[in-house]
Amino acid sequence: MKIGIPTMGDGGLEETVSEHFGRAPTFTVVDMENNEVKIVQNTGEHFGGVGNTPELVAGAGAEIMLCSGLGPRAISAFEQLGIEVYAGASGTVSEAISAFQAGRLNEASNAFACKMHRR
Repeated sequence: MKIGIPTMGDGGLEETVSEHFGRAPTFTVVDMENNEVKIVQNTGEHFGGVGNTPELVAGAGAEIMLCSGLGPRAISAFEQLGIEVYAGASGTVSEAISAFQAGRLNEASNAFACKMHRR
């Protein structure tokens, strides 16, 4: 299983989780089977580039996304790509993964979408 997390830089497991999915400078993708860590630069439209950011993350192989928060359009895009999304991640990548494994994150839905993105 590969877990993707929006992050503030390229610090791997000790990098800080970004509070805003679309504006995260990087995405850290952790392969839980072999502990391989991959850093993906955010080249999506929200970060001054082009393209759909969920597709960028899917292209990196993420099967699950752990986010602090994200909007309903991103949640819908991930659903269409078959990627499960959980909200409430914070701290470092390692801490977010531990919270997910302990069942402390909420499955993302419009109820957990960023307030600034709700309609």
